[in-house]
Amino acid sequence: MIRQRENTSRRILITNRGEIASRIAKACRELGHVAIGIWTDNEVHATHLQFCDEWVHLKGSTNAETYLNIENLVSVIKENNVDAVHPGYGFLSENAEFAQRMKDEGIIFIGPNVECIKVMGDKATSKQLANEVGVPTVPGTDKAVKSVDEAVQISGDIGYPVLLKAVAGGGGRGMRACANEEEVRANFEAVGRESLAAFNNGDLLVEKLIVNPRHIEVQILADKKGNVYHFFERECSIQRRHQKVVEEAPSPFIGEDEELRQRVCETAVKLAKAVNYDSAGTVEFIMAEDKSFYFLEMNTRIQVEHPITEEITGIDLLVCMIQSALGDDLGFPSQDFIKRSGHAIECRICAEDPITMLPAPGLVTGFETNFPQGTRFDHCLFKGLNVTPDFDPMVGKLVCKGIIRDVAIRKMRAALDGLFIEGLKTNRPLLKVIMNNENFINGNYSTDFIKVENPQALVQTDLNHMRFYKMLAGVEARRMGM
Repeated sequence: MIRQRENTSRRILITNRGEIASRIAKACRELGHVAIGIWTDNEVHATHLQFCDEWVHLKGSTNAETYLNIENLVSVIKENNVDAVHPGYGFLSENAEFAQRMKDEGIIFIGPNVECIKVMGDKATSKQLANEVGVPTVPGTDKAVKSVDEAVQISGDIGYPVLLKAVAGGGGRGMRACANEEEVRANFEAVGRESLAAFNNGDLLVEKLIVNPRHIEVQILADKKGNVYHFFERECSIQRRHQKVVEEAPSPFIGEDEELRQRVCETAVKLAKAVNYDSAGTVEFIMAEDKSFYFLEMNTRIQVEHPITEEITGIDLLVCMIQSALGDDLGFPSQDFIKRSGHAIECRICAEDPITMLPAPGLVTGFETNFPQGTRFDHCLFKGLNVTPDFDPMVGKLVCKGIIRDVAIRKMRAALDGLFIEGLKTNRPLLKVIMNNENFINGNYSTDFIKVENPQALVQTDLNHMRFYKMLAGVEARRMGM
């Protein structure tokens, strides 16, 4: 039984950190709830705490001891009279055991019901459900493949290239493309080990690899009363190692094809209804060059790229997500009430080497911004921040909206030029190269964009120019006695 309080205010514990914790705290306070933040031994000066009404100490200096430790979180919940928890994304956001424990403890879990997490969190089970309700899926298996010989046989039946994919995967891990039988045999056990280490599940699927695909996803939101709404699509095809780098809404590939847009969005709603979904979530599709599309997976949480959907619809998805969990009316009389306007682009700002694209922790010695109108920056940065290897390297999300896509791109270029982070390597040079790339500007790209375009080489050229001009500036300053 969920505990009810005499007034409508709830004490909400945010079991996350960084920019998403800040966003959740602001949404809680907007609705009149008490936002409770967490700080840990390895992040004493957590930036999200400034937006919280209260903050508590979660003992431990590793994620395993803190954000991933269900027992420690339950202790904090009981000690602080918590009514609800919001897990954000990552950590325990899609963990069915955690959601079930919250239900058992009488705590509101701000996310979907446990059964949704179980069904949609397993790629094999979710694919089976999609097939049952008539949602198109990528040719391949909907059950775990038990041996390398079975994987080879299936690959031969559906035709190469194929993709070995973890049943419980996510974030680009546990996936490997194979062009022939030799590569399947060489990669099968390696992908299984990687999947077991990352997700505690080494089961794999074999699927047809769609050549030059587009990654299209649909934001959905459902309440406890059986209503499911979509908030149109996003395109997330600019990726490296299957991890998203740049996202935009609406999709330039779908463009003005409103019939296709409607079919994709209605397919997402159909799947959500089939699983009795009741929160914010994202249905992801892979779209071929001929614009046929196939169900990929469903993320049963709020996603990193949700701000671009908020920008084109004017709807705060975090607020709606909290309202849904509490059983409140979302206030949408129908799907037609939700409109879109303009174009939004998001660049993920990461503490990583722009050429190798590998994490590059460090100390932020300076931080300033000078952004054009129509820019939003969700971040956890400040001068003196020590970005450690303990957490994901993403330190912010730069979002620009324009009346049309060309304007959004132009604003993003200016925003990237106006973002100053000193002492820390970031992927900003890579993002600048992408924003100026002719194929990106024309919307002519796929998930292979970074591999095909090789922007790392262009980034190196750009960095060399930057070093040259910095050197000249230094010489000129010394000559003038500055």
